[in-house]
Amino acid sequence: MIKIKPIITEKSLSEAKIGNYTFAVDRSLDKEKIRRLIEKIFKVKVQKIRTIMHKSEVKRNYMGRKIRKSGFKKVIISLSGKDKIDLFEEKK
Repeated sequence: MIKIKPIITEKSLSEAKIGNYTFAVDRSLDKEKIRRLIEKIFKVKVQKIRTIMHKSEVKRNYMGRKIRKSGFKKVIISLSGKDKIDLFEEKK
């Protein structure tokens, strides 16, 4: 199963207003697979894809135990034309 989920933060919502949408995807996906997946799910035309790899890291919880957070790949997508993804639209 391929994982793709939107990243909803203040910064990503402000970027979405100008047409750049942010997602966290499975690390094994390359840009062409991501393009096909986004176009199939949201029925939009992807113009540009930028990827950022986040490393896994070890954190400590409140009891001092070590917890390993897995790494992920962050994708910023630019859409062509007036295409929009409704997940990132703010309600007024």
